[in-house]
Amino acid sequence: MSNTKYTYAVARIRALEGALFSDAVIEQLLACRTAEQGLQFVMEKGWGDMSTDADMDAVLKREEEKAWEVIRDTAPDMSVFDVLSYPKLYHNLKAAVKEVCTETKNPGIFYDDCAVSGKEMLQIVENREFSRLPGNMGRVAEEALDTLLHTRDGQLCDILIDKAALTAIYEAGKRSGEKIIEYYADTTVAIADIKIAVRFQKTGKSADFMRSAMAECDSLNVEQLIRAALAGADEIAQYLEGTSYAGGADALRESPSAFERWCDNRMTETLKSQKYETFSVGPLLGYLIARENEIKTVRIILTGKQNGFSDNAIRERIREMYV
Repeated sequence: MSNTKYTYAVARIRALEGALFSDAVIEQLLACRTAEQGLQFVMEKGWGDMSTDADMDAVLKREEEKAWEVIRDTAPDMSVFDVLSYPKLYHNLKAAVKEVCTETKNPGIFYDDCAVSGKEMLQIVENREFSRLPGNMGRVAEEALDTLLHTRDGQLCDILIDKAALTAIYEAGKRSGEKIIEYYADTTVAIADIKIAVRFQKTGKSADFMRSAMAECDSLNVEQLIRAALAGADEIAQYLEGTSYAGGADALRESPSAFERWCDNRMTETLKSQKYETFSVGPLLGYLIARENEIKTVRIILTGKQNGFSDNAIRERIREMYV
């Protein structure tokens, strides 16, 4: 979709990219002695706002909201960003199903900056008004609710909803008609599948169990990944070596957190090339992912300092910056 409708949006995003944290700023944050000093440092850079106290979760949540506000203000078409909002939407479904089944209240657990707010999702699940949900979500919601009510198996309920979220992300990528969104969606699903394989290999789950959790995508073969997981951790890394995720094989052998970092860095690298596009959604997607990455990195540093981790231990988990 190479046309001028993105020109204004891209110009606005270019202006905002200058405020993204560079590696040098991240080093300054790392040099702060305590989590409180670190939080103060990012707040002096404009993070949070007058309504957020000096509370890490509130400040970081506000930054996520701000990133989406920018996209909403500038994007000519919000539907192409479904791939990024679905995780929040399906998180709301998961939280609502659990609240209805356990009759407990966790008010701070929902996201309100997505297609169905927490309050609305809770009403839909309570009243079983599943037809109000978009796409196939109603069917999944009904199945998850019935599963949890009958089996009381929280893990099974999570797996149902998580797989539905991945399938929705993959389909939204295809629907977007934008190559970069399609690539992002496919990669997101593949990385989730790899993480599932690693986790279930450790806990000795069956092929059927893995199949019920993994979603289909183009860049991986789910059946081959399952076969590898059944054969052992080394086999997963070996299978990856024959795919476009070969770089992740070494990271996987190192540690789960090294693999997570590799996944995020790989996405950042891919999106960096989009910065120089002028007539496409690429720079907007790149900016949004860069902000999510930046917020994740700040969270890693601040929680690391709260828990008394050494700077080296924190540095091992830090993501590459977009700028």
